[in-house]
Amino acid sequence: MDRWLAAALDYVPEWIGFQMRLTEQPGCSLAIAHKGKVVLEQAWGHANLKRATELTPRHRFRVASHSKSFTAAGIMKLREKGKLQLDDPAGRHVKDLHPKVAQATIAQLLSHTSGIIRDGTDTGQWVDRRPFRSANEIRADLTLAQPIEANTRFKYSNHAFGLAGLVIESVTGEPYNTWIKREVVDAAGLEETRPDMPVPKGAPLARGHSWALPLGRRVIIPGDNSTHGLASATGFISTAADLARFFNQLSPNASRSILSVASRREMTRRQWRVPHSAVERWYGLGTISGSIGGWDYFGHSGGFQGFITRTGTIAAHDLTLSVLTNAADGLAHPWLEGIVHILRRFRRKGAPTRRVADWGGRWWSLWGCFDYVPVGDRVMVATPALLDPFMDASEIEVTGRAKGRVVLAGGFASHGEEVSRKLSKSGRTLEVKMTGMRLLDEEKIANELVERYER
Repeated sequence: MDRWLAAALDYVPEWIGFQMRLTEQPGCSLAIAHKGKVVLEQAWGHANLKRATELTPRHRFRVASHSKSFTAAGIMKLREKGKLQLDDPAGRHVKDLHPKVAQATIAQLLSHTSGIIRDGTDTGQWVDRRPFRSANEIRADLTLAQPIEANTRFKYSNHAFGLAGLVIESVTGEPYNTWIKREVVDAAGLEETRPDMPVPKGAPLARGHSWALPLGRRVIIPGDNSTHGLASATGFISTAADLARFFNQLSPNASRSILSVASRREMTRRQWRVPHSAVERWYGLGTISGSIGGWDYFGHSGGFQGFITRTGTIAAHDLTLSVLTNAADGLAHPWLEGIVHILRRFRRKGAPTRRVADWGGRWWSLWGCFDYVPVGDRVMVATPALLDPFMDASEIEVTGRAKGRVVLAGGFASHGEEVSRKLSKSGRTLEVKMTGMRLLDEEKIANELVERYER
């Protein structure tokens, strides 16, 4: 592993751990894969707040629309075997569809350009007011006229991926869950992933959680319901590590994959721009793509009752990140992007030099805390409360064993001023003086706040 990456992976858990404390989220599971291997795996918080069950990396999550990437990979595998083509009309494989639905191609199903309704005319399954639709109910919905014409714009549709699952069943002569488990999940070497409930006996399952509002407390959402005919769109259960492994294998650069390089390129290339969105995103075949701070990524996200999840692969650096949260207001999206910003900073500036390596630490005042993060030949003054902890971070140049100078700072900060640290006899940093302000460790600042304001 490159030294810059190892250094970045040391700081990522420090930042996520602080974010968990700050936001009081129920739980978060994180995994990062590099060149096919998981190089970081950690969990924070609880799998079930009511029972105070500690969350572990082995807990399975409902990963919802990540399912679409598995389904698309299955279609591409069948295409490689000559069993179907992407321009096949859906009606060639599935009968009794509305004529326009029957004309929609498999590629249009996988790229959300078929014009098919998103979730049917009764979407109560998403708020636990009804079970997920059966295959027969989906078929019935697909006999009706659809909202828009095919191939006119990107329009997300779980029903379209439900139909893609029916195509797989028709072509293979097997139930979707059986075939996709063997030919995609098992073939990719994923041991903690299932297409739908139930999970294996004894496998831990994280529970979902509602918002704290309107009750003023979170309620537990079991998350153990079957998605029936929509497993191909939203049924999957997995861990962060398995998702990191799988999406890392989807990179065209991956040395091991269940798909050819050509199929992976077709799945992950930008095909349709997501319209009417403040965030520039694109959709390929079962994959979402975009850029974070200039780093291109592809992957997917998922939202299930009480779960928000996201996975992204930065193919240029052979990295995949998967962040799983078990709350309806989970921060999987901004946390994944925050991790990318951390990785970018270390990639650009490098691992810390020996001169700055022992300057790391978290220091507090009445105004909160800063993280001193050695990167390259500087010490970054990061703000862990931000979703990008390095945003507008000041930089310290170390001028002596216990002295430094702010050599880069915003106009409202303390550019050019001195920094020092108080060391113990053993060389441990006891406190920091940042341009005139004493910063203390967490225990000392807590005692100071109590002494000053509560006694």
